[in-house]
Amino acid sequence: MSIIEPEIEQVDRNARSIRFLEHGFPSDLCRWHAHEEYELHLIVETRGKAFIGDYIGDFKAGDLFMTGPNLPHNWITDKVWPKPIAIRDLLIQFSHESVEKLAQGFPEFSQVLNMLQLARSGIYFEGFNSTFARGHMESIRDNTGAERILAFVRFLVRLNEHAEKKTLSVSRLIQPVGGSKQARIAKVIDHVCKNFFISFSVSQAAEMANMTEITFSRNFNAVTGHSFVDFLNRIRIGQACGMLYASDEQITSIAQEAGFKNLANFNRHFLKVRGMTPSEYRETARRDLGPKREASK
Repeated sequence: MSIIEPEIEQVDRNARSIRFLEHGFPSDLCRWHAHEEYELHLIVETRGKAFIGDYIGDFKAGDLFMTGPNLPHNWITDKVWPKPIAIRDLLIQFSHESVEKLAQGFPEFSQVLNMLQLARSGIYFEGFNSTFARGHMESIRDNTGAERILAFVRFLVRLNEHAEKKTLSVSRLIQPVGGSKQARIAKVIDHVCKNFFISFSVSQAAEMANMTEITFSRNFNAVTGHSFVDFLNRIRIGQACGMLYASDEQITSIAQEAGFKNLANFNRHFLKVRGMTPSEYRETARRDLGPKREASK
């Protein structure tokens, strides 16, 4: 699937400068994509894997993120939730131009621009009160006209005051490498996310993108900040993490299911990506994630 611009691109900005959306899971809106707008994204239900630029990590209900212009992103719920979720995500999309013009008119608001600069790498608002965040988002949803803008500004101010802002993506994907090329790279990324357990070489990926290996490798690195092999391994490790805390399968079996041919190779890449061994991750996940996961059933 290629990178698809969100519907906000068609909104008349003379009438509406921000957009509120909510959706469940699965949904056609859950895909690896990028757009010109900033996006505030609140997870309402489930746990899973967040893919933001070159970042791959766990997410849980209550987590709040902000993504910047042209930064690819997706949130994928783990398979331990087999039933559809009615509302999983609340999100707000807005342009840099609207906030920049506000800061020009009101210099006191200019500090928010520093937060938007961080958002170009993706931000996780660690420890932000999820009830507070949802209340702000629903206030934006429920108001119209100037009151809606005031609710949006209040939310941005509160977020800017929050001390624990964690940047996520190593590479700041500010400029796309070109619409057609970026779409072809996104097609490969979607294939990898869905078929991570199948052997897939650089030459096969380049062929799918209709590029030479050299051109593909250069463009893939520009879009993701990683080589194709490194990105594939990160995807596989991310999937393995879900299996480690959601099942009692042996680590050897999980390594094979995640696409690694031998345990030593899996352990080496897992330690590189997660900073701990698979068994250490499982122990930590069962301690920190297990009770909440049980409570959600």
